[in-house]
Amino acid sequence: MTAELIQLSDIVSRQNWEEEDDLEFKSARGGLPHSLWETYSAMANTQGGIILLGVEDNGAISGIEDVSKLQKSLWDTINNHGKVSANLLSSNDVTTLASGDRNVMAIRVPRASRHQKPVFLGQNPLTGTYRRNFEGDYKCSEQEVGRMLADRSEDPADSRILDHFTLEDLDSHSLQQYRKRFAAHKPDHPWLDEDERGFLQKLGGWRKDRARACEGLTLAGLLMFGRDDAIREAMPTYHVDFREKLSTDPDVRWTDRLTVDGTWAGNLFQFYLKTFQRLCSDLKIPFQLDANLFRKGETEVHEAIREALVNALIHADYQGQGGIVVEKYVDRFEFSNPGTSLVSFEQMLSGSVSECRNKALQTMFMMMGAAEKAGSGIDKIRRGWSSQHWRSPIFHEQMQPDRMIWRLPMVSLIPQESLERLQLRFGIPFNTFNEHEIQALVTADVEGSVDNARMRQITLLHTADVTKLLQNLVVRGALVQEGSGRWSQYRLPPASDSIQRSGNSVHVATDFVHMAADSVHMVADSVHMVADSVHIEKTSGEEWQGLEQLAAPARLSKKMSPQQMEKLIIELCRGRWLSRRALGELLNRNPDGLRSRFLTSMVEHGLLRLRHPDKPNRQDQAYRTASDDP
Repeated sequence: MTAELIQLSDIVSRQNWEEEDDLEFKSARGGLPHSLWETYSAMANTQGGIILLGVEDNGAISGIEDVSKLQKSLWDTINNHGKVSANLLSSNDVTTLASGDRNVMAIRVPRASRHQKPVFLGQNPLTGTYRRNFEGDYKCSEQEVGRMLADRSEDPADSRILDHFTLEDLDSHSLQQYRKRFAAHKPDHPWLDEDERGFLQKLGGWRKDRARACEGLTLAGLLMFGRDDAIREAMPTYHVDFREKLSTDPDVRWTDRLTVDGTWAGNLFQFYLKTFQRLCSDLKIPFQLDANLFRKGETEVHEAIREALVNALIHADYQGQGGIVVEKYVDRFEFSNPGTSLVSFEQMLSGSVSECRNKALQTMFMMMGAAEKAGSGIDKIRRGWSSQHWRSPIFHEQMQPDRMIWRLPMVSLIPQESLERLQLRFGIPFNTFNEHEIQALVTADVEGSVDNARMRQITLLHTADVTKLLQNLVVRGALVQEGSGRWSQYRLPPASDSIQRSGNSVHVATDFVHMAADSVHMVADSVHMVADSVHIEKTSGEEWQGLEQLAAPARLSKKMSPQQMEKLIIELCRGRWLSRRALGELLNRNPDGLRSRFLTSMVEHGLLRLRHPDKPNRQDQAYRTASDDP
């Protein structure tokens, strides 16, 4: 690396640049380049970023001749509303840094809020608005600008009164069915005393506009309860589609499909009911008791799927392209909807800010118990997937056309087969990686690549910490980097380029890396190096053989019901103490998975008791049937 590029790296680090920031180099040989403002608009309208003035496209530092003159020109232009629509910068966002005998100006451009977009050049947003994608800055279409202008309005998109539409355009069965669900969820609610129009008005499906001295059916009312022909007349781009793809036969496009075809009302309420039922039709429901000791009918996974479905319906831009698409696969669920996120990625993950494009629809789903306003929906999705130790849900924002995509993989967070592949690839040095590094390598192996955003979804680490982690793996030869800045992707190197193995061949079957199932919670000891198979607290050989025979049904089948598994665990623990590792070997199940799914719950419900009740998390904890004499 040349000295200039080393100096540039130092400048970037001093500017506290993070890998999720976009980075753009601009030459300043002739003063402020005109393209600076196109990039400013593009970054502000996308995810923000950093512009380095005085740096050539190839990273060479050319410097700035007159810093004061350039700074004055920058502030004069950005505060001239005839040239730039909004100044998002503060004095802290502009820094001049010395690199040897040359100066570089770093400009941090923040992401504009929905109330500030579009940030445009000149007088006309339709011709002066830019956004940023992988290839650089591009001029937005009139449709893209129109949607930004619509999103900045204080009036929710679905509150618009539809001229010439009446209650006759609604599907009466849908409204009655919704009202029954509302009553079941809130049986004493005063809105239930209202007539049909009054009930709709409380929900936001009917609205009075005092300024225009008119009232009528809102877009939310029609979308939620309307007939399909009336919805398509009001919103020609409206489209909802559920696709089930469970067949391995490439000639079978889908095994089930639900779309607007004239056989059902086609509104969002009916789509929600029919789709949620299909999504959850074959989910396994473990035995759980609620606070009143009644059996629960749903799990956290059900709640997560509901949140993802409702999230797509209430955040969609119904004037965008592609409609609502929900797909069910053998190993994942996918939810996508038109539109862009109204909050940043960080705000979405933290749940600190709740911005909804269609607030009346949100209210309608909330009042029947299918949504919340507190920004906790993403937490429910993550918690549901974490409860099964599946890989963290993936969020992706697409442009041209604008779409938000959620992918919920039903794949183990740390699949054993992935660990074995990585152990073979890297050999003994693989044992030196910590749990977060193993998370990154497994993600690259399972998903094809890993990046900063994905690691933050999995680990909740700060973006700067993730950058250091990934760069350290690059330095150690465990990952290779493609792209830079926000577009950086990390992949496993070709097998021949992996970390040099040492010692004899690795016997993965007996010397493998075991990631505990609760590693999703990032406990310090979640990565366990297991030397010579799993250590088991075995009883006498004859008794152990009897236990193996008793547990044979579980070892031969991975599809045993939760009720059958609980009964089998009770039989195994009757009259003896067994550790979770002993149970894991007998049942051919992950020991920590047994603890999280069955053992802890069975102790809480009085079916099992702990050998060390004062220290429930001891590694050598053992279980015995509660009915046995102490």
